[in-house]
Amino acid sequence: MAPDIVDGPINFPPPMKEASTAPLLVMPEIGKQISILEPDKIEKIKEPKKEQSFMSFFHRKDVKWGNVVMITILHIVAAYGFLTAPYFEKWNTFLWTWSIGMMGAFGITGGIHRYWSHRAYKANTPLKIILSICYLSAGQNSMYQWVRDHRVHHKYSETDADPHNSHRGFFFSHVGWLMLKKHPEVIKKGQQIDMSDIEADPVAAFCERHFALLKLMICFVIPIVVPVYLWNETWYWSFIFQICRYSYVLNATWSVNSFAHFFGNKPYDKNIGPVENKFVSYVSFGEGWHNYHHTFPSDYRAAEIGGGRFNTTTTLIDWFAKLGWAYDRKVPSESLVRMTIEKRGDGTHDHSMKTE
Repeated sequence: MAPDIVDGPINFPPPMKEASTAPLLVMPEIGKQISILEPDKIEKIKEPKKEQSFMSFFHRKDVKWGNVVMITILHIVAAYGFLTAPYFEKWNTFLWTWSIGMMGAFGITGGIHRYWSHRAYKANTPLKIILSICYLSAGQNSMYQWVRDHRVHHKYSETDADPHNSHRGFFFSHVGWLMLKKHPEVIKKGQQIDMSDIEADPVAAFCERHFALLKLMICFVIPIVVPVYLWNETWYWSFIFQICRYSYVLNATWSVNSFAHFFGNKPYDKNIGPVENKFVSYVSFGEGWHNYHHTFPSDYRAAEIGGGRFNTTTTLIDWFAKLGWAYDRKVPSESLVRMTIEKRGDGTHDHSMKTE
């Protein structure tokens, strides 16, 4: 089946529960694409005017020290592993690790992001199970938490209610937001997000009920145990390779919140923070076309296709569509995209340059 062409606003399907009829996220009209919420309804971050010393960080009351310690140790071990791993000698363990990493990447991009968070396409039960296993292998937050935070991020982007508000700096948007307690606005607005579709989804609900065990087994235990028992890998190198894989997938995901909000162009909407970043697309399975994604959040491709735009996730979803497992893929009409480029873009799109 061909993707659904939608001209004008794109709405998510209504929640599965009859008790709730509130929309999830709505594609903004051409004239209202600066943000889904008017910026003046949420105060901007009030950063202190005077410079703060490095030591002042240790006196902050909103630091989550457990996360700081764990994330620091993870990256020290991963850095050591990346620098010392015998990739060619341990080629079978390396390929196994790479496969688990790609599996996790697809679970994030095609699963928790484009399917569960944005409902940009529909999936049958076998595909949902595959997506959930892939997502669990990435070892991130629970499905409910990830979807809620991402919907808040889109609805209140670049405000206090944005969990990884890029206005608070590059480091904060990349990983610092996990080291600090959430801003009160993030909590407040998160409680208002309609999550009834996730609660009513049997696959998502099962994963939520057994999240801790599933994450432990699929992200860590199985990937480490398999090389040891199938080709006599040492416990040490099996563990190190998986730590490297885990660190890579985390940083690839975080790069969408940081690099793709700071470094790039804005061919679709120059008035918003997200940008197009080719580097991020290569490291994150095609998620770096962020200016397009925030302009057309319900497009299952999260990017225009063609023009050298790397997007492995879209290719995989299209493969599942040929099997009939993925369907009702949403895309905006070409005329809507072109009109947006002309009215709101920064002039860097090929289409803009050709029409000048």
